[in-house]
Amino acid sequence: MKTTELKLSFLFILILSMMGTKTYAYDIAVKNADGKTIYYNYINEGKELEVIRDKYYSGVLVIPEEVTYMNRTRKVTSIGEGAFYKCNDLTSVTIGNNVTNIGEKAFMNCSRLTSVTIGNSVTSIGNNAFEGSSALISITIPNSVTSLGDRAFLHCSGLTSVTIGNGVTSIGVNTFIGCNALTSVTIGNSVTSIGNCAFYGCSGLTSITIPNSVTSIGLEAFRECI
Repeated sequence: MKTTELKLSFLFILILSMMGTKTYAYDIAVKNADGKTIYYNYINEGKELEVIRDKYYSGVLVIPEEVTYMNRTRKVTSIGEGAFYKCNDLTSVTIGNNVTNIGEKAFMNCSRLTSVTIGNSVTSIGNNAFEGSSALISITIPNSVTSLGDRAFLHCSGLTSVTIGNGVTSIGVNTFIGCNALTSVTIGNSVTSIGNCAFYGCSGLTSITIPNSVTSIGLEAFRECI
């Protein structure tokens, strides 16, 4: 191979290696009062902020209600898709009260996450939002939430109790499948439908009250709940 070709090949490999180590793109990075850095993108024409992914989120994290950057204050209104995906050192999250949306796969496979406090402005929890977060012990879905995605708590094997607020109208497909430590579920009185396999394999379930508002229960919704 000629010297010029060798140089070009080396340059190409170098560019590929740099791309492989690139961190996630973000608009701004801001430290909380506790010194933890959170990464954001601008949304809603730059008027609001969305938390985005960084693989180094760890420990106890508080998502603030608003952030001041370059002398301008913006509300934090969204947690982006996969924002905390596989953050295995993340143990506790408190979600600020301006957040309205928890994106798909936002906390998926956070293996050490034991506690999540959902702010009272959240209206939507996306598909697979907490899937595989096996250390999560309990969850309270506030009354503000109207949309609870499919598979939201799939295989959260450490989950023992769930309270579903009065804003939720449907429990989606496979929502709690494989949550075999789940013993108690409280379902809000606005739920009208429980999806297919919603509680499939919740073998530890001993207490569940289904309100009169429920008119539809899907196939195998409670299969293997012994």
